[in-house]
Amino acid sequence: MSEAPLKDSARRVQAALDAQGLALKVREFPASTRTSEEAAAAVGCAVAQIAKSLIFRARDSGRPVLIIASGANRVDEKKVATILGEKIERADPEFVRAKTGYAIGGIPPVGHLEPPVTLLDQDLFQLEVIWAAAGTPNAVFQLTPADLKALTGGQVADLRKA
Repeated sequence: MSEAPLKDSARRVQAALDAQGLALKVREFPASTRTSEEAAAAVGCAVAQIAKSLIFRARDSGRPVLIIASGANRVDEKKVATILGEKIERADPEFVRAKTGYAIGGIPPVGHLEPPVTLLDQDLFQLEVIWAAAGTPNAVFQLTPADLKALTGGQVADLRKA
């Protein structure tokens, strides 16, 4: 972990966290934290403790949908469609950057250009501490599931694919 100034995207995430009034600190690592496995290895936690942010596109409305899932889980898109009342589809990199302001691999749960509809994997709420992406493929921050709920206002649901 470096003590160098944060990259611009990570700094924007830190500013969004600061604006929420939570004492959470973005950390950048020399190794990649782009995947759940890489992030878990970098911070020294279980893959399940990685709160991976996935952006989907709601098929009918075109709105961005942020799903924050446990790194150990796959998302059941049919469950998500039932909750939202419309099907979702994978978002391409251009849509993700246009709606969030961040590139895939570093999408944080906060600080998006367009506020997304947010769903939170209920499995994250079985854990004491989780880690979320912070704007770059090398930046993360530690928080609690309660912090995540407070930051995002997301709906907690069963999103895990069986």
